[in-house]
Amino acid sequence: MCAQILNRMGQLSLAVSLLGAVVKSSLFTVDSGHRAVIFDRFTGVRKQVVGEGTHFFLPWVQRPIIFDVRSQPRTVPVETGSKDLQNVNITLRILYHPIPGQLPRIYTNFGEDYDERVLPSIVPEVLKAVVAQFDAGELITQRERVSQRVSDELTVRARSFGFMLDDISLTHLAFGRELTAAVEMKQVAQQEAEKARFIVEKAEQHKLASIISAEGDAAAADLLAKSFEEAGDGFVELRRIEAAEDIAHQLSRSPGVSYLPSGQSTLPNLATNMVAPLT
Repeated sequence: MCAQILNRMGQLSLAVSLLGAVVKSSLFTVDSGHRAVIFDRFTGVRKQVVGEGTHFFLPWVQRPIIFDVRSQPRTVPVETGSKDLQNVNITLRILYHPIPGQLPRIYTNFGEDYDERVLPSIVPEVLKAVVAQFDAGELITQRERVSQRVSDELTVRARSFGFMLDDISLTHLAFGRELTAAVEMKQVAQQEAEKARFIVEKAEQHKLASIISAEGDAAAADLLAKSFEEAGDGFVELRRIEAAEDIAHQLSRSPGVSYLPSGQSTLPNLATNMVAPLT
């Protein structure tokens, strides 16, 4: 009796273990930021997208394919030509993620490595089409406009393949050596032209100042002539007195200057008084 009970317990334990193994193999977990697509051997890829959490599936019959739907970065270098036939090297950095509702179509058409198949194809195509509409100078001076045009067209193009672009930026823009040297020479020429224009404007200002000064001198001469006509020698005598007063004022401030009365021989008298009489 005990042997039968132990045998049944062993069978029950084996059945429970087998059931646990079957249940465990029938479960799969979708982590945060991920989605899953179920492939059925009989019906193909199911259109229903499985969200986060733990879910059941039929082993051997069904297989879950898990996708990361968070934003992922990618850098794509492209060499193309501008409107004026200049070689341009552009590096585009994008953040992208698949549209969760489009995952069945993405897996059916492109597989799990959809980004490796789609992005290297559509990014160069859009970049070349946009850059060809601008010449080299516009690519430099209108970089924001070029980036916006690329973003708009590439977003529409990517959406048709089932994923979204969260951010697009031009991280590198370089031209050939010949164009770079020509741009540098043009900048130097512009700076020299600005310098020459400044010199010309400065000369014009000096010329204008000289004309104004000459006009002032002429006006002063006219005033002097009128004064001479009206006052005669009196005006000249007044200016002579003013000049004498100014000279006297300047000399009075000098410690080494002495005044002598007019019409007297002061220095010889001083010399005579300083000599003692002979005995």
